[in-house]
Amino acid sequence: MSNPTKTAAQTVDGTKEQIIESGVVAVLRGIDRETIVPVARAIHEAGVDALEVTADGPGVTEKIAAVDQALDDAVVGAGTVLDAQTATAVIDAGATFVLAPDMNPNVIEVCNRYGVVSAPGVMTPTEATRALAAGADILKLFPASVVGPEHVGALRGPLGDIDIMPTGGVSPENVGAFFDAGAIAVGVGSEIVDYEAIADDDMTRVRDTAEQFVAAVETAKDSPRVE
Repeated sequence: MSNPTKTAAQTVDGTKEQIIESGVVAVLRGIDRETIVPVARAIHEAGVDALEVTADGPGVTEKIAAVDQALDDAVVGAGTVLDAQTATAVIDAGATFVLAPDMNPNVIEVCNRYGVVSAPGVMTPTEATRALAAGADILKLFPASVVGPEHVGALRGPLGDIDIMPTGGVSPENVGAFFDAGAIAVGVGSEIVDYEAIADDDMTRVRDTAEQFVAAVETAKDSPRVE
């Protein structure tokens, strides 16, 4: 593991609680090894305590290890994890949560074995119940833009008080509706990660963009939910 002291102090429940407290998981996709730590630090300084490094590019284990070492008080995870081999590699690099666009029981099994939060991608009640039966900790509703906030309530109605994290198409304009429907957190990419600012090497603007989204999340979390 890249940061044994930090990892030993964390549990599945602790990591999950930190994701919920953050309210948003920032999705870091396609950022190179030299830039990812400054970007992650800027977004963390904006108030995001959960950062996801996607596994669909080169050097993911090195990136996760670097961000994990740099940010002692954040939880760092891996996204787009499609198989058990990749899950094992990113966990060994320091990932404390693992997300995927699909529902692969083998990935969930690896996460359970190593005490890491698993968040498989689901959309239908059948996928949700299979993921829960396999031992998933959070259900990643993906792509959330296709079904909208009302789908969170539609799943929670028959399935009960399940933990759902909408991802894909969440914006400052609709984040309140997702939380109002019962989401525990949201996964967000380009709406919170300012890729133009990254290209300009402007970490101040990266932080400012993230702060705007964090403000929308805080407002959404503080608003009374409609039952």
